[in-house]
Amino acid sequence: MTSAPSARHTSPFVRPTTPATRPDLRGTFGMVGSTHWIATASAQAVLERGGNAFDAAVAGAFVLHVVEPHLNGPGGDMTGVFVTADEPAHPRVLVGQGPAPAGATIEHYRSEGLDLVPGSGALAAAVPGSVDAWLLLLRDHGTWDLGDVLAYAIGYARDGHPLLERVAGTLRTVAGLFRDHWPTSAARWLPDGEVPAPGTVVTNPEYADLLDAVAAAGAQAPDRAAAIDLARAAWRERVGAAVEEFVATPHRHSDGGDHAGVITAADVAAFSASYEDATTVTFRGYTIAKTGAWGQGPALLATLKILEGLDDAALDPSTELGAHTVIEAQKLALADRDVWYGDPAADDVPLTYLLSEEYAAARRALITDSASHELRAGDVPGRTTPALPVLRTEYATSAPAGSLPGAPGSGAAAGVGEPTVPAPGVGEPTVPAPTTEPDSPEHTGATRGDTCHIDVVDRWGNMVSATPSGGWLQSSPTVPGLGFCLGTRLQMTWLDEASPSALTPGRRPRTTLTPTLVLRDGEPVIALGSPGGDQQDQWQLLFLLRVLVGGYTPQQAIDAPALHTTSFPGSFWPRTWTPGGAVVEDRLGDDVIAALEARGHVVTRAGDWALGRLSAVTRDPATGLLGAAANPRGAQGYAAGR
Repeated sequence: MTSAPSARHTSPFVRPTTPATRPDLRGTFGMVGSTHWIATASAQAVLERGGNAFDAAVAGAFVLHVVEPHLNGPGGDMTGVFVTADEPAHPRVLVGQGPAPAGATIEHYRSEGLDLVPGSGALAAAVPGSVDAWLLLLRDHGTWDLGDVLAYAIGYARDGHPLLERVAGTLRTVAGLFRDHWPTSAARWLPDGEVPAPGTVVTNPEYADLLDAVAAAGAQAPDRAAAIDLARAAWRERVGAAVEEFVATPHRHSDGGDHAGVITAADVAAFSASYEDATTVTFRGYTIAKTGAWGQGPALLATLKILEGLDDAALDPSTELGAHTVIEAQKLALADRDVWYGDPAADDVPLTYLLSEEYAAARRALITDSASHELRAGDVPGRTTPALPVLRTEYATSAPAGSLPGAPGSGAAAGVGEPTVPAPGVGEPTVPAPTTEPDSPEHTGATRGDTCHIDVVDRWGNMVSATPSGGWLQSSPTVPGLGFCLGTRLQMTWLDEASPSALTPGRRPRTTLTPTLVLRDGEPVIALGSPGGDQQDQWQLLFLLRVLVGGYTPQQAIDAPALHTTSFPGSFWPRTWTPGGAVVEDRLGDDVIAALEARGHVVTRAGDWALGRLSAVTRDPATGLLGAAANPRGAQGYAAGR
C-alpha cells in the first residue's frame, strides 16, 4: 500500500523532495512494525507459523521487555487499541495501566518531605499492568499456547541478545547510581563493575526462569484459556511477594532522599487488566480511535477537531503556517488534558463536551498569528475549571525539555547518587543521539525514545497497535529473583487533592501511552504509534495530517521533518515547561524555523533526524493489500512483512 486508503493526492501540502529512507512494505500475508528489529522479526515469525496478529503482538511485546530494557519492562504498563476480523467496526482498548497502590496517599508522600512524586524509585511505581494485559489479550483473541508465545522472549533472555548502544549509553549515565545506591541493579547490569560494551551478548536468566515458571503454571489446565488464567495468577503471586519484600527497604529516589516503597503483594494480586470501548472522533471522513481520558489520547482527538475546521493549506507541518497552526492547536488540547483529564472510574471527566464541535470551534478561534506563551485551559459549562499546581518554568536552549537526564535544558535535579550522577527519572528515559565519542557527555539533545511500540496486521483483518512502557532499567532498583524493576508512572500524578490527576489509591494515573487506530467506512485502515512521552500524540498528529490530508505514503510521513511543543507542563518529574517552546528537526528548514521564531515560538533545534519513533501498519479493505513502515531514526525500528 503506497498510502492510506482514500487519502487525498491533490492537496496543497509540500511534497517530499527526497526518496523515502525505506520502502513502503506491501503484501497480503501479514505486516509488523516495531521499535526494535528483533521484536519485529519475532512477531513476523509467529505470523509465518500460522499465528494471528494477537499472537504475534504478544510475542513481540515480551521480546521488547528483553531487548529494550531501557525503554520498557515487565514491571511497567501498556495500552493497546485493536479490532478483530469478526468486529472490524468496533475498536477496543486494552487497559494495561495499573492503579496507584493502596498505600500511595498524598499524606504519606508529603510526610516523606515530597512536593512531587519522585521520578525514580518505588514510590513512583503504579501496580504493574503490562504482563497481565498481554496475557488477557492472548487468552481472548490469540490462538497459540502461552509457552509457544513466550518462547521467543525466553530464548533471548536465557541465551542472550546484543546490547544496544543506547542501552549501554543509559547504563553509563546511571552506573554511579547503581554502584553507590542500587546494588541489585549493579549486580544485574554491571558485570565486574563495568558497563558492558555495545554489542555485548547479555542475558537475563532470572527473567527467563520466571517466564518458564509462569508458563508451566497452566500445564495441567483443561484448556488454553484456563492455562493462561493460571499463568496470570502465578505471575501476580510471584511478582507481588518479591516486590513487597524488596521495596520495604528504603532506597535512593530522584529527589535525592531514601524512601521505602508502598506497593504490596495485595496491590499486585488485586489488579486485572481489562477492555474498554475506544474513544473516537471523525476527521476528514476517517474515524480515529484512542484511549479514554485516563490516557492522553483524547488530546489528539481534540487537536484534530480544532484543525478539522481549517483549510488543508493550514495543516501542512512542513510550512510556516501549518507548523504554527499545528503547534497552537496542540497547546490548547494539552492544556485541557492537564486540567480536565483523569481516570473516568474516579472522576467525572467532561470528555463529550471537550470533543464537541461547539467546543472545538471556540478553541479554534483562540489561534492567532502569534505563538501563545500561556496555559489556556477551557471552561466547561456548569463546572469550575481546576487550577494547575504551581509549575516550574524552564527555558530550553539546547535540548528539549525531558531529554537525557542531566542534559542542558532537561531540568535535571542534583542530589541523586553522587552530585555527578544525574537523576535517572527525569522525563521518560531518553538516550542521546550517537556521537563520534561514545563516552563523551556531549550530545545533540535529540530525544531517541522513551518507550516502545508495536503494530501488527494479519491476512484475516485483525489489527493491533500497542505501546508498552515503564519498568525501564533506570526506574528503580532491580527486584531480586525477578530480573526487572518497577515502573514510575505515578510521577504523572500531582500531590494536590484538587487536581483530576491527584495521587489517589486505586486510581489510574493519567498515562502518556497512546496508540492509534484509524478506520474508514467501518473498516480498520491504519494502526500506528510512537514512543515519546508527551510527544507521542504530537508526532502521530504529523503522520495523520500528512497521510490523511497530504497524500503522503506512511514511510514518507514517518521520514518527514518532525516538531512538537513543550509549552505545557511535562508529565514527568520535575514537571517543568517552556512557555512558547517548540522543538523542531533542522530539516524543517532555516526559513520556516526563522518564521516560527518571528511569530514568537521559543525554538529548540534538535538535529536533522531526532524526533519521533513512529511505526505503522495499513490495510486496504477493498483489495486486502497490507502495508508497513517504520522509523529510520536511530537505526533501530524495523518493519517486516509479505
